Amino acid sequence: MDKNNHLVIMAGGVGSRFWPMSTSECPKQFIDPLATGRSLLQQTADRFADICPAENIWVVTGKNYVSAVREQLPAVRADHVLCEPCRRNTAPCIAYVSWRIKVLDPRANIIVSPSDHVVTDVEEFRRVARIALAFAAESDGILTLGMQPTRPETGYGYIQADLSAPCARAREIYRVDAFREKPDLATAERYLRQKGFFWNAGIFVFRVQTIVNALRIYAPEINDIFEGLAHVYGTPQEQETIDAKFPECPNISIDYAVMEKAEDVYVFPAKFGWSDLGTWSSLHQQLPADADGNVSVGQDVQLFDSRNCIVHTVGERRVVVQGLDGYIVAEHNGALLICKRSEEQRITKLIGQ
Repeated sequence: MDKNNHLVIMAGGVGSRFWPMSTSECPKQFIDPLATGRSLLQQTADRFADICPAENIWVVTGKNYVSAVREQLPAVRADHVLCEPCRRNTAPCIAYVSWRIKVLDPRANIIVSPSDHVVTDVEEFRRVARIALAFAAESDGILTLGMQPTRPETGYGYIQADLSAPCARAREIYRVDAFREKPDLATAERYLRQKGFFWNAGIFVFRVQTIVNALRIYAPEINDIFEGLAHVYGTPQEQETIDAKFPECPNISIDYAVMEKAEDVYVFPAKFGWSDLGTWSSLHQQLPADADGNVSVGQDVQLFDSRNCIVHTVGERRVVVQGLDGYIVAEHNGALLICKRSEEQRITKLIGQ
């Protein structure tokens, strides 16, 4: 384990698409939709065991979720839970934490991960993460992990790689040709047929000096704010100063602000059972299905004459479903959702989740 390896977990999202299990007060990073015994946030931290020292774990979250982060990740130092006073997307988030780390460890190697994704092959993930951090430590480039696509997915952005020749220092890593926006179905099907297109998982790896230099060049309006605050990091005035200056940042992703403009950007095509688990329907790809295509989570769930359904209950309540095809049945804390899988996104919008 390299003592200069740092993990940054971005946990500021307000995703509540797993209603009624997740809400704006308890977003999906704090829940356990797969009934593993660990929340998605905790699973994210667990994946980096033996990769980053515990004292080098950082979490960036919103002010409403600081206590939840500290409760779920008690091993993370309290001063390493950074609080955003408002949402400004991933570029300000990464700029803030990168400068915060640089003050402490100018030789830091950083891996940035979302807090609410699923990885089923943890050992392969760790292998990839170790190679990625070693590559970043010896490079002036920015590395992103690209997921091997398994279907024509329209809900993800894509990374187009130049597969003509791998990097000399790492044979599994390639230069990035372009970042592609979420495609329509026809374009996603074309990406799947062609080689060189990978899902953008939003996992980035770089030396701290590399990312702050990139921010200076490509996003000076963001970088200047956080570079100018270096004198307050780690002091009692830090939060008050961040509360005042953070809202001045533009609302922009790191992809738009830096990745699409930078020259030395690389991708590591990987396959370790990744999903961003964005909807109840996405559970269908993560849980074993019965002969009729039904998946269920719960202590006492029975299905009769039903197909392609998802049933989720975390309590001891008995659930019996008969005669449904392609439905979601989800219960939590006295709230119950029953809707067609095809209508899930429309229904959650209607109820304001």
